[in-house]
Amino acid sequence: MVRTASPDARAHLAAMLIATGSEDRAAFREVYRLTSAKLFGICLRICGDRSAAEDVLHDVYLTIWRRAGAWEPGRASPITWLATVARNRAIDWRRAQASRQTRPIAEAPDIPDSAPDAEAMLVADGERHRLVDCLGELEDRSRAAIRTAFFDGLTYAEVAERAAVPLGTVKSWIRRGLARLKECLDRDG
Repeated sequence: MVRTASPDARAHLAAMLIATGSEDRAAFREVYRLTSAKLFGICLRICGDRSAAEDVLHDVYLTIWRRAGAWEPGRASPITWLATVARNRAIDWRRAQASRQTRPIAEAPDIPDSAPDAEAMLVADGERHRLVDCLGELEDRSRAAIRTAFFDGLTYAEVAERAAVPLGTVKSWIRRGLARLKECLDRDG
C-alpha cells in the first residue's frame, strides 16, 4: 500500500522548508519533526549501520539548514528534495568508507621476500664468473660488440655506428661471439 502525503501536508512542509531557508529555527524544527523518520530510513538503508546512519542524518540536516533557500518549489516536491539530500550524503559516506576500510593485521597476507636467498646468490655469482671467464675467451671485437649490445642496451645499428663498421659486420661479430659463448658455457656447465 503506497501512502501519499495530502496536499495540505505537502504545502505545510513546503512552507516550513521555505521558512527554514530564511533561517527560521522553529520552521527547521518542524521540518525535522516531519521528515526525520523517513530520512533516517534512507540513511540507514544505504549506510547499513545505525550509528553511521545517525551521523549521516546529522550531516543531512546541517546541509538542509544551509541550503534550504536553494530549494525551488516548482522543480521538486519538498520531500523529494530532502530525500535526495539524504541519499547523496549517505552515498558519499559509503564511498568514503570503501576507501578507508581496514582489516586486522592478522588477516594481512604474507609479503614475499623478493630478495634472493643465499643459495640463489651463490649460484648467480658462480654463473656471473663463468660468463665473465667465457667472455674473456672471445675475440676483442666480438666481446666488445656483445657487451655494448647486451649490457649497455645499444641496438646493433648503434654498435656499428660506434665501431665505424658496416651493420652486417657487427651482426657477424655478435653471432659468432654468441655461438662461442654458448659453447664455452655448455662446456663448463
